[in-house]
Amino acid sequence: MCSLIVLATGLFSACEETAAPSKYDNWQARNDAFIDSIKAETGENYVQGVGDTKVTVPSDRMELGKLYAIEVQSGGTVSSRNYVYCKKIVDNPQGIRLLATTTASMYYRGTYINGEQFDANFEGYTALDQEIPLDADEMPWPTPFDEPADFTVNGLVDGAQWALQHARTGERWLLYIPYVVGYGVSDYTPLGSSNTILGCSVLTFDFVIGDIVED
Repeated sequence: MCSLIVLATGLFSACEETAAPSKYDNWQARNDAFIDSIKAETGENYVQGVGDTKVTVPSDRMELGKLYAIEVQSGGTVSSRNYVYCKKIVDNPQGIRLLATTTASMYYRGTYINGEQFDANFEGYTALDQEIPLDADEMPWPTPFDEPADFTVNGLVDGAQWALQHARTGERWLLYIPYVVGYGVSDYTPLGSSNTILGCSVLTFDFVIGDIVED
């Protein structure tokens, strides 16, 4: 199940509208509209990255529950930069900052823009959840029956790996990943999985970041 958010390659071929049931009609246009709305809400809120020329804030100074853009520094050009959009909803300034090569134990839930789950290991937030409390006691959390997964940051899709390098252990982040920095424009079925990620899908993830996994 957790293999669905591992980095995929060779996904940027011509996009076709899916022939799936009506809830996926006009899928590319709807996903484009969704990410445009997220981008508009984000405005000029950028998290500081390497070589930034915009007005930015360090990730440790992100306002909880507020949308920020993080540049995805793989692919794209200076004139055509790609971004992942994120909210930090639980912070932990004393946590360990994740690096590209860090492997950490995580709970996650991945959903499409219509709220349908495509992969998860706990009942976290979905793309449809907009009014999210900032009181941790009011949030849904993993139960004793849920099992975390171990992920190496640079093994995730581009949008996730660039965002999570700003996160710390003990934090909780919501990510909104455009398909250009996600799984691209073609349907993708990970090796050994029966689940398929639809092409042109914005991916929403709720990540609860646990401890570093030592070799």
